[in-house]
Amino acid sequence: MDLFNQDINVSPNLLPYGGTVNYYGQLFANPVADEYFDLLMNTIDWKNDEAFIMGKHIITKRKVAWYGDEAFSYTYSKATKTALPWTNELLELKHIAEQKTGTTYNSCLLNLYHNGDEGMAYHSDDERALAEHAAIASLSFGATRKFLFKHKESKEMISVFLEHGSLLVMKDETQENWLHRLPPTKKVLRQRVNLTFRTMVV
Repeated sequence: MDLFNQDINVSPNLLPYGGTVNYYGQLFANPVADEYFDLLMNTIDWKNDEAFIMGKHIITKRKVAWYGDEAFSYTYSKATKTALPWTNELLELKHIAEQKTGTTYNSCLLNLYHNGDEGMAYHSDDERALAEHAAIASLSFGATRKFLFKHKESKEMISVFLEHGSLLVMKDETQENWLHRLPPTKKVLRQRVNLTFRTMVV
């Protein structure tokens, strides 16, 4: 059985200006992607996400996990997480993402969406703890979901569907100029796991 999809065609830049986003499509053959999905569901230390918005402590249905080379601290939405040691499966996926993108990553933020009701509002991954202009490699397993980009000034929008076992890479000035989100949808009933491999400033 082939581990990887042999028909990968990396997209040209999805953004018209102000950044670089490439979609690699489905990296893995479906049985391999299914196996990784099951492993991630059962081996990751999932916790409900927390945020402090307008002075209120919000606990989301969506679950998250944070892993890295060291016990990095990562703060977003005024909540701080400390990275856990890599699992074997995460190290395998990190190595694959590094091979495909030619970039080295030292951490990974994971999100678990139970169904289409759960999403993510527009935001940029521009926290000071992240290396400026560094690539962020996003691996998706499970349900196919629409992913949106919106330019911060022109409000121009770009969409792409992230498939089971697929890879999307954001780099260069993308976080400076574009917002991105995972919109909720009633059409999706399956779970989705998303891994975003990142480079923290040490």
